[in-house]
Amino acid sequence: MKYFVTVNGRDHQVEVVERAGDLVVSIDGKVTDSHYHEVDRHGQIALLMEGKGYAVSVAGKRNELDVTLAGHAYKVDIEDERERAAHAAERERHKGGGVVKAVMPGVLVEINVAVGDIVAEGQPLLILEAMKMQNEIGAPGEGVVKRIFVSQGEAVAAGAKLVELEALPEE
Repeated sequence: MKYFVTVNGRDHQVEVVERAGDLVVSIDGKVTDSHYHEVDRHGQIALLMEGKGYAVSVAGKRNELDVTLAGHAYKVDIEDERERAAHAAERERHKGGGVVKAVMPGVLVEINVAVGDIVAEGQPLLILEAMKMQNEIGAPGEGVVKRIFVSQGEAVAAGAKLVELEALPEE
């Protein structure tokens, strides 16, 4: 399995392959001689790498770790190939283009943008009242308001087109 690892802001590719019951670890294309043993269930690890022994302490979530090695602290972010592809698709989706639709039926009580406005990700586009609650509908990404399909006071069904955004031109 290939992993994309960022250590204190520096990117690395780590590949882990099981061969004959052993793990073969490559870091940035270089195969390393490494072995580890979990000392306890609290994130303490004994690491043997390239003939040198290290005591490693690991804390945090599965993909966001705080690692202490030989007294030095490291912020480590990890993505596997599937997560990286999913995050890339999510970033692409948030580039700003596309149609914003109603997630539930309701009445539009406020429209906060006009055609031609440049909006930021999360900026309120309009307010939809549903079940006596006002719900702010925000921009899924930055873009330009290309078209507004509804008017204030209009009742809309779930899935109705509300606003069309056009992605900002890349510079």
